[in-house]
Formats: sequence, C-alpha cells, structure tokens
Amino acid sequence: MRIALCQLDIIWEDKTENLYRAEKFITQAAEQQADLILFPEMSLTGFSMNTALTAEDHRNTVEQFRALAQAQNINVGFGWVSAAEDKAQNHYSVVSREGQLVSDYVKIHPFSFGEESKHFIGGDRLAVFILEGVSCSTFICYDLRFPEIFQAVSNEVSLIIVAANWPATRKEHWRLLLQARAIENQVFIVGVNCVGPKGGLYYSGNSMVVDPEGNILAELTEEEGLLLIEIDPSKVAIYRRSFPLKADRRTELYQIFYKRKREV
Repeated sequence: MRIALCQLDIIWEDKTENLYRAEKFITQAAEQQADLILFPEMSLTGFSMNTALTAEDHRNTVEQFRALAQAQNINVGFGWVSAAEDKAQNHYSVVSREGQLVSDYVKIHPFSFGEESKHFIGGDRLAVFILEGVSCSTFICYDLRFPEIFQAVSNEVSLIIVAANWPATRKEHWRLLLQARAIENQVFIVGVNCVGPKGGLYYSGNSMVVDPEGNILAELTEEEGLLLIEIDPSKVAIYRRSFPLKADRRTELYQIFYKRKREV
C-alpha cells in the first residue's frame, strides 16, 4: 500500500481555503500513484472549540471529500466535526476511491486538558475496516495516550492511523508514543499531524510511519507537504510469527484486575 501523509498547515477555521488546498494535495498524491492520502485531525478548521462555526448537521465535509476521492481515484482519510446533542463530536472518516464511506470514527477521549471535553462528547465505538485489502483502524490525537484501545483492535488490523493536532511543546511524547504503540501491538502505525502556528499554539508536524518493530521509516517535520511511503502489511504477520508477543497476553486476567479495581 502506497500512503501519502498530508502534513497540512491548516488555515484557522477557514473551511473553504483548507478544502481548496486539500484538493491540490489530493491531486498531487493521486499523480504520485498513492493508494491512500491522510489528513490531520479537524482537517478543514484546526483544533477549534468554536463548534457553533465548525460543527455540521449535514456532513458537508464528508460529501466534499467523497467527491474528491472519486474524481482522483484515491482513498482519503480526513477529520471533521459533527453537531451532537448540546455538544459536538470529533470524527475521523475514510472514503474509498469509489466514494464509499468505509469508516467513521468518533474520538473516544476528548482532550480535557485543552477543554475539548467542554465542547465535545466522546465516542463509544472502535473502527475496524478493510481498505485495498489491508485491515485498518483509526484513532485521533489524545487517544494515543490510552494503550488499551490500541490493544482492542490490533488483533484484527495491520495498520493503525492516528490523526492529530499535536502541539510542538509535547512533540517528543507524540514521537515516543507512536513508536510504543507500534511495538506493543506489532502493527504499522501512521501518525499524521498539522504544522505551523494556529489557535495560539505552534505545531511542528512530525508526521511519520512506524513499522511493527518500532522503527521510524519516514518523518516530516516543520513544513507543509506530502510524505509518501510504501508499506507491506504482510510484514505484520511475518513479524508476529517470528516474535509471538501477542500469544503471551493474558487479556482475561487483565479484565479481572480491572473488575476488582472497580469493586474496591
């Protein structure tokens, strides 16, 4: 699978301009024969808490990316915000080159430290889907700090995508946690971040691809652009056979520990 990570310098809360720029990158990725292009969290707005402006009732962003995917014959992953009850939800969706919505994940862990939880409600479902014959899953930004959900999907998938708006002040956490999640789960991890100043914070990018052994195969820092890389998902099964870490996990016992903790 040939993947293009679009490290976008998102223009703050400007959906029109960001969509225009996303279209250019989608065209560029298609010309370079990428199978999949991935954009950061909240792709067309940045990490804004202004949900009165950013939240959508009619999935306009989904329809716009669906049309672009079909026009350029490429699979596309992107972030957007939906209206939900009295708050909103932070989505990451994937549309196929045929224009089908193959995955729609809602961020499970709103970032309370950044006041996201005041404006967003968390999701309660995992996303597992097949794309170009590859089993995949998606998470969003702060989810990266919660290894349990990665373990919950990794028996089924070879590739986990983490879309983010992760600020430069904690970039080493981002880099190390992406590697840790790859090592723990023996999967390819793709982390796609934004870059540049926005909303009073600075983002250094550090979009990267990590292999099942934790090696960083490619990384883009401090600039907008596409990071293209070819991965071979069959290496996941090969590596797991050579180092059968997952065979030693005791999930049932861990569940007992969690239950006892709640009962204390």
